[in-house]
Amino acid sequence: MKAEGWLFTVMTVFFAVTGLVYGLWAREPAGKAILTVAFLMSALVALFWFVQHQRKGGGRPEDRKDAEIVESSGSKGFFPPRSGYPVLTALGVALFALGLVYALWLIVCGAVLLGFAVFGFIFQYHDRGDDGA
Repeated sequence: MKAEGWLFTVMTVFFAVTGLVYGLWAREPAGKAILTVAFLMSALVALFWFVQHQRKGGGRPEDRKDAEIVESSGSKGFFPPRSGYPVLTALGVALFALGLVYALWLIVCGAVLLGFAVFGFIFQYHDRGDDGA
């Protein structure tokens, strides 16, 4: 987690420098806004990784130079075998976008389908019986 934090910190510095240089020379606001958002998003991800590193008490075996391969063996978490909700989410977003162009009723149908798909994503494995890790 520490390596990921430093990677996103470098990205944050890059976007800060690029945004400052671009902000001084450019006359249009779209690029300034995009670089500002990129700076903020990479800073948020870097902060997340550093907080996770501190919360885990030093991180994973991958973060230590003296770690053995055996230390990272075992269960890594729960990975769902299959799900139909990504297709429903894509269909809901497509209907919503088409509704913005063609008709209000498509927006409503897309929003309902998207809400159902997101709800399904969240709760499809809520009763799997373990601690959630």
